[in-house]
Amino acid sequence: MTLRKYATSAPAGRRSWGVKSVDIPSAEDRRRVPRPYRRSDFDVTDTVQVSQPVAVREAVLELYSDTWPGAPQDGLVAALKDFERLFTGQMPGYLGVDTVYHDLQHSQDVVLAMTRLMAGYERAHPDGPRIGAERALMGIITALFHDAGYIRETSETAVTNGAVFTRNHVTRSAKYLSKYLPEAGMSDWVPIATRLVHFTGYEVPLDLLRVDDPRDRLVGQLLGTADMLAQMADRCYLEKCRDRLYAEFVLGGVAVHTGADGLKVLYGSGLDLLRQTPQFIAATIEKRLGKSFEHGYRHVEPLYGGDNPYMNAIRQNVDYLSSLTRGSRWPMLRRNPPVFTVEPNPMGGVRTLLIEHLKEVWGAAETSAG
Repeated sequence: MTLRKYATSAPAGRRSWGVKSVDIPSAEDRRRVPRPYRRSDFDVTDTVQVSQPVAVREAVLELYSDTWPGAPQDGLVAALKDFERLFTGQMPGYLGVDTVYHDLQHSQDVVLAMTRLMAGYERAHPDGPRIGAERALMGIITALFHDAGYIRETSETAVTNGAVFTRNHVTRSAKYLSKYLPEAGMSDWVPIATRLVHFTGYEVPLDLLRVDDPRDRLVGQLLGTADMLAQMADRCYLEKCRDRLYAEFVLGGVAVHTGADGLKVLYGSGLDLLRQTPQFIAATIEKRLGKSFEHGYRHVEPLYGGDNPYMNAIRQNVDYLSSLTRGSRWPMLRRNPPVFTVEPNPMGGVRTLLIEHLKEVWGAAETSAG
């Protein structure tokens, strides 16, 4: 099974690494290029094509070797390739990624942001306390597989889509890490990584995620920060919330679910979710990124001369969303970025599942009420 990008094709002469490519910049070409707008499947600096495993691999390895010179890279190279195999359905026992919001691009965007945050921290703290190469490797591997819990195992074909695991996907990711790390020769890091991965979710309250070494907690905070930065700074974050995250929330029993008092509707539609997004972003920046993660997003700034491209992109998304809300100009939100999953028609398939699920939920509610 190969990973497919919805509605695009690869130009001749380019190696796709399982994903149909629009363009893969070489290492020497990864620099800021003046453009009228940022490309949809590139990072916040528009220099790394985060939909392409080979491009992310090169960027992460370059940062790692520059920040921790002399550190072995074999484990990191293997993990990056294992990630690609898992998400593209080439890993024995797994079906590959099929979630349209939490797709391959999202996880690679998080890995790049995580590596940048740790590299920025190290460069700003030459006298310590330092994260160190081995702990950084653990952090990158945890970032790579932080959403592995969405991927169905071959024994789970009865599950219609990985989004069904929304409520417990982080616990499933921890389970995957507990198996993967010993195979990678990092058994000692299992108790730490399986706890730190929960900094990316809401299944365990953050104040209950206790670790003995402050450096481990720092890595956890940076991991949670990277996850939120990558999402909210995505060029098409608003469209993805409306069209893709809502669908995952429906299938995962988050948007609409049956409670003790009957049917509960948290998000009535993708547009309803989008209308609530400004409050979510504000609360996330203040409480999660600010208070809980101690403004860890600032650690990327040493790499950019004090600037923060992630926060800049988030502000642009917030400003644009505000302008749409004031004028009810929702038709202006019409970008249709590619999806990177193993499915040949990911959006069509998930829309069908969404409709079927809503019919089932509402039908059951009507029957219960009658």
